[in-house]
Amino acid sequence: MLTLGSAATPLSLGEFAASLASIARFESSPFLAVAVSGGSDSLALAILADRWARERGGEICALTVDHRLRPESGDEIRRLGAWLSARAIRHEVLVWTGEKPRTGIQEAARFARYRLLGGWCRDHACLHLLTGHHRDDQIETLLIRRRARSGPHGLAGMSAIRELADCRLLRPLLGVARDRLVAFLEAERQPFVSDPSNFDPAFERSRLRQGEGGPAGEAGVSRLLGEIHAFGHRRAAHEHVLNALLARYVSLHPAGFALLDPVMISERSSELVEGLLSAVTAAIGGASYSPRRARIARLREALGGAARRGHTLGGCRFIRWRERILVTRELARAAPPLRLRQGERMIWDRRFEVVTPQAGRHPFTIGYLGVAGAPPIDRHMPQLTRLPRLLWPVIPAVWDEHGIAAVLHLGYRREGVADLPQVVFRPVTSLTQAGFAVV
Repeated sequence: MLTLGSAATPLSLGEFAASLASIARFESSPFLAVAVSGGSDSLALAILADRWARERGGEICALTVDHRLRPESGDEIRRLGAWLSARAIRHEVLVWTGEKPRTGIQEAARFARYRLLGGWCRDHACLHLLTGHHRDDQIETLLIRRRARSGPHGLAGMSAIRELADCRLLRPLLGVARDRLVAFLEAERQPFVSDPSNFDPAFERSRLRQGEGGPAGEAGVSRLLGEIHAFGHRRAAHEHVLNALLARYVSLHPAGFALLDPVMISERSSELVEGLLSAVTAAIGGASYSPRRARIARLREALGGAARRGHTLGGCRFIRWRERILVTRELARAAPPLRLRQGERMIWDRRFEVVTPQAGRHPFTIGYLGVAGAPPIDRHMPQLTRLPRLLWPVIPAVWDEHGIAAVLHLGYRREGVADLPQVVFRPVTSLTQAGFAVV
């Protein structure tokens, strides 16, 4: 186990309040959502967050995601609900429905979990989502990323604050050892759930928790924490400079493409240029993570050369156009057209948020103009001439049984069409995010 010792001091409410104050500001009567699985980490977080919020005239809602992956999860959630009810803590359960993948189940469950949690925060106008990641999780993250040969930014571990599409994720316990949270629950005489998957040797984190490859003694823990803090401060400084360069050299269009000033390739260090290209690729390509460093480095070299041919990476196309570099969606990697339902809010192609009206009378389909199955483009649409022809295939359009109903980002709307959906460019990985926060 990474946590050492059996006589830990329980985490105090004062320490918890100081940690929250160090990473974020809150409204005068704060409203917090807390992700609670029933384990010691999240349950301790919920109790502390509830007391902190009540002292300030606010409230929390404990949110539990039922992944429906274990038959006993229902009983565990009911037990958790009873514990929270006894403390007058509001509790809601979010269910992951639908077919589950046969491989990559942990990653799929994580994506579904944050989709459900973020959606709840959006629907309830809650800005803050707290999770129970703690010091031991941070160390495990470092060890896993080191084995994967992650770069300096990956070795910084988890940030104490992260912006999601619908809320901001806060991790106030990143500087707290797991045994202090267990000690807090023991002092409260509060039982908790032990998830057997946390000790399944099939998962790398579980093997670390059982002592395989973990730090040796308290000195080893301190050394790793020092490395994490050093990498974290370096990453925070780098992101500050990079965000300024993104504002200077990159222009985003709401139709989902970007223009880069190629001057930055020759004027800036390779590390900063690659950071910029990595951020643009993740945003325009709709990826959760940036491409590997070696591939980004090859892209930087190619774009800095004299050749004018295009390049592809991470679901994007990089094309020289009018002394600029045009970055568009790679059509071959894009999502297929999607039939829309009334009253639906969803993310299409991991890049566009689509909201359909509740009372829509006509079924619509959304897709790119260049994909198979899209109606032919009316060459007389005057708005289409405002952008270069090479962009037309990757512009999203809405159509019905009569043809193209709208190309919303270009201002085109067929006469007589009503109840159109809203289509907003909101990639799963935004171009810039909240600065990396070190605790």
